[in-house]
Amino acid sequence: MPLDYGDPGGKKIDIAVSRLKASSAAERRGVLLLNPGGPGGPGLNLPVDPVVSLSGKVRRQYDLIGFDPRGVGRSSPVSCGLTEGEQDLERPYKAETFAKDVEWARTVADKCRTEAGDTLRHLTTRNTARDMDVIRAVLGEKKISYLGFSYGTYLGAVYTQMFPRRTDRFVLDSATDPARYGRGMFQAMAERADPAFTRWTEWTARRHTTYELGTTPAEVRKAFWDLVAQADRTPIAQGGTLFTGDAIRAQRAMFSRVEKAATWVAELKKTAEGSKPAPSGTPGQAPSSLPPASGRDVPPDNEAASAWAVLCADTRTSWPSDPEQYRRDAIRDKARYPLSGDLDSSIKPCAFWKPGSEPRTTVNNQVPALILQNEWDPATPPAGGQAMHRALRGSRMVTVAGGEGHIVNGTNSCADKSATVYLTTGRLPAQDLTCHAPAG
Repeated sequence: MPLDYGDPGGKKIDIAVSRLKASSAAERRGVLLLNPGGPGGPGLNLPVDPVVSLSGKVRRQYDLIGFDPRGVGRSSPVSCGLTEGEQDLERPYKAETFAKDVEWARTVADKCRTEAGDTLRHLTTRNTARDMDVIRAVLGEKKISYLGFSYGTYLGAVYTQMFPRRTDRFVLDSATDPARYGRGMFQAMAERADPAFTRWTEWTARRHTTYELGTTPAEVRKAFWDLVAQADRTPIAQGGTLFTGDAIRAQRAMFSRVEKAATWVAELKKTAEGSKPAPSGTPGQAPSSLPPASGRDVPPDNEAASAWAVLCADTRTSWPSDPEQYRRDAIRDKARYPLSGDLDSSIKPCAFWKPGSEPRTTVNNQVPALILQNEWDPATPPAGGQAMHRALRGSRMVTVAGGEGHIVNGTNSCADKSATVYLTTGRLPAQDLTCHAPAG
């Protein structure tokens, strides 16, 4: 692929693609491209990844196409030479450490500029969409269908905007607001985290005999914040990790899953009290689904480097250049959203990035699509799905009432059925649909 589509005869990059052929040649109707999200997420192994739940009907009709987006994994992977500490984006606001946070953001941007050079400005969502269209052409298809998760919904929406006549059946699972993609995407997480936390305190209070965190929401809330304060004084060792109070707050996404959060907080509290050995494992940790590198080693900082590269090149204008703006916003948002407002408004490397090769994409079209959304999604809150629905005026939206966690696929039979029907017949729901999570 050309690095710069404006200079097709110039520098080339590799795009790694995989294909799992449709299981029925007689029923085959086309290709279904898959993207896991990110930006920076590798997708080469998605066709065989058991995490992706697709019905037999879908697998009979489609070749499943995985690919590592440009700059990611085996697709000419970008590196900034970042240390492990420099890859950590969680920077809680503290007056005494803010100067170091600014220096971190500047250092990441400078190292990426030094290591990757002019490549950075071409690692954009629009260029990834162009790469997808080249994949379509190479496979001999007139159109593509698509299943994208999280950031992958934005990538899919950009494709529909750039190539509406080559768009077939697009399923967007856990959508981001295309107008808030960038800094606003982080801030949306904080806005939803506090209502999720309140819901968790109510759920946990009704189960005091199990978790012993309090009999009222106020008591549960106090128990949590007392634990945070204790961990700030003396970090709590659990599963090989030392949790400070800020590190506990950084687990904000967990509170969308009330039972998981209650179990973890109760165990952490007992560990802090010395009444229970620390259990193994760290919350939120999971083994990477990316298989060992073959032919080309993937730099250890590739996922972080490619994430910043795409996000910052796409959305540089949404990030203030003045560090003091981040200080003011972090102070304001910590007061508004105590759980994580400062974490999500804190300074990021994009503040010091150079703009990408072209302006960001405004999504506004009538291309049909199906949007799937959990009510309690911590990473892409329902407001983002609704905004995507408005931007894609030909779309239908399936909301899972009571649905917990990030990503709908494989977690709700009603929503999965809607996706299967759309992918296999082309029929969208007659109107927006509400599915229900099992009562718990």
